[in-house]
Amino acid sequence: QVQFVESGGGLVQPGDSLRLSCAASGFFLNYYAIGWFRQVPGKEREGVSCVGTSDGNTDYADSVKGRFTISRDNAKNTVYLQINRLKPEDPAVYYCAANLMRTRCAGTSISLNPAHLHEYDYWGQGTQVTVSS
Repeated sequence: QVQFVESGGGLVQPGDSLRLSCAASGFFLNYYAIGWFRQVPGKEREGVSCVGTSDGNTDYADSVKGRFTISRDNAKNTVYLQINRLKPEDPAVYYCAANLMRTRCAGTSISLNPAHLHEYDYWGQGTQVTVSS
């Protein structure tokens, strides 16, 4: 049974850092591009970042570029999202998923586009990131 488990969320203050983890079981992450998405109630799921199977192949939404870093540890079958300099607009439930159609991130207009969410599968339950005011 395939299972993706996100973790690492929590209550933090603006400017703080977090590292989110996406651990997979029953599935080898290293063969697919992996995406991180986030969603707040009442809004569409938003693409945040993507990491491909090749070194250096990553995409970032403009809103997180320079603050978020995606990485993968194939030995641990885990993908990470390092979040730095948290902003008040970052709180959301963060999800990871595998793009079963691509090994490479194909640019933000595709890999992080909600219109291409159908390419992703094995969504985890998400991890909540909350920023205190």
